[in-house]
Amino acid sequence: FGHKVSQNGTLQDGDDRKVGLGKKVTLLRGISIIIGTIIGAGIFISPKGILKHSGSVGMSLIVWIACGVLSLFGALSYAELGTCIKKSGGHYTYILEAFGPQMAFVRLWADLIAIRPAALAVISLAFGQYILEPLFMPCSVPPMAVKLATAISITSVMYLNSMSVTWTARIQIFLTFSKLLAIAIIIVPGMYQLFKGKTPSSSPSTLGKVQLSGMPLAFYSGMYAYAGWFYLNFVIEEVDNPERNVPLAICISMAIVTCCYVLTNVAYYTVMSAEELLASEAVAVTFAEKLLGNFSIAVPVFVALSCYGSMNGGTFALSRTFYVASREGHLPEVLSMIHVHKHTPMAAVLILYPMTMLQLFVGDIYSLLNFMSFLRWLFIGVVVLGLIYLRYTKPDLPRPFKVPLFIPVVFCLTCFFMVFLSLYSDPVNTGIGFAISLTGIPAYYIFIHFNHRPKWLQRGLGKL
Repeated sequence: FGHKVSQNGTLQDGDDRKVGLGKKVTLLRGISIIIGTIIGAGIFISPKGILKHSGSVGMSLIVWIACGVLSLFGALSYAELGTCIKKSGGHYTYILEAFGPQMAFVRLWADLIAIRPAALAVISLAFGQYILEPLFMPCSVPPMAVKLATAISITSVMYLNSMSVTWTARIQIFLTFSKLLAIAIIIVPGMYQLFKGKTPSSSPSTLGKVQLSGMPLAFYSGMYAYAGWFYLNFVIEEVDNPERNVPLAICISMAIVTCCYVLTNVAYYTVMSAEELLASEAVAVTFAEKLLGNFSIAVPVFVALSCYGSMNGGTFALSRTFYVASREGHLPEVLSMIHVHKHTPMAAVLILYPMTMLQLFVGDIYSLLNFMSFLRWLFIGVVVLGLIYLRYTKPDLPRPFKVPLFIPVVFCLTCFFMVFLSLYSDPVNTGIGFAISLTGIPAYYIFIHFNHRPKWLQRGLGKL
């Protein structure tokens, strides 16, 4: 269905025509990718993790702001990497450039067999739950109906990303504006309540209960809520004028997301006490029921659109990792082929589909996410450590955008602290996740490293 394409976009079969992905990601589309993947269901459903571990409303708001600043530090570090290493692929590409193919393959292996299918399945399940909720109110939604709606949503996202980059980007912009509208529906009435004098300080749990022992867990929850700022780096080759647009898109997106998160939490606290927020299963729905009356039925629909935006943006970005890994020889050659007419990496898009559907219907997705949550921060920390390493090993590398050294150092230390926290708080699940990722080492030597494989193995791999 396509041709294998080299890094410069030319066909590999002797034809000198160009078949490439094209530079279709403008500044606005870049902003929509970042915002659209960061803002998922979390801010609408359960911001209570930070409140629970920080111990007070005021401290929880400080944590939200601090996590936004730390995430900005990480995003700026990735902006430097993206403008000096102009190859798509995100984490995989940067680890490959800094530390070599073996560590990059381990990251790729963990992504492919577990992390990404589970993450996509979880956000898709949230979509299925919330898109059906208005239809079944006041009853609960049957679990099988949720899974069927989820399967349809995953299929539609894969189809959209396979058919057109332009329409994928356009729909992502629409979904991003939809979720910003949903947040505005919460913030505007909340600010009105604030100006009427209903402040967060009126909550009886606001003062005197700051828990320093719980602060690391509060930061862990906050950093998870902001995760997604790195997705534009997965599609660097498709960004128009990346030296300008990547840093600009990152800074604008992080400013918007941080403001939205903080103001949304302030709005929640003008209507609910800390106890009510902690008792709520879906904070935005509780807020809407208290303040908006019958209009609250629209909130689950907005949450579903928000989830769909995260699915769409994540699939668009992650497919480019598999495309680049195939080009580097770490995945089957077919994944680096681009559809001749659609100009999309169709095989790289569809590779996640069977694993995601399998985990949706037979896997224990939430346990798998617990196993893998620390691996995300471990490898992001390794990437930013690679930035510091490249500063010394390749000082002459062109860096159109360069951040002060303290920014990657602070962020790198934050990542490794969260990894240590995972090891300390949940050693069993963390150990299982680490063991799953380590299976990438023998896989690397079997499939990639050995140039002189036995003939029977070569024949078998060729057929596969």
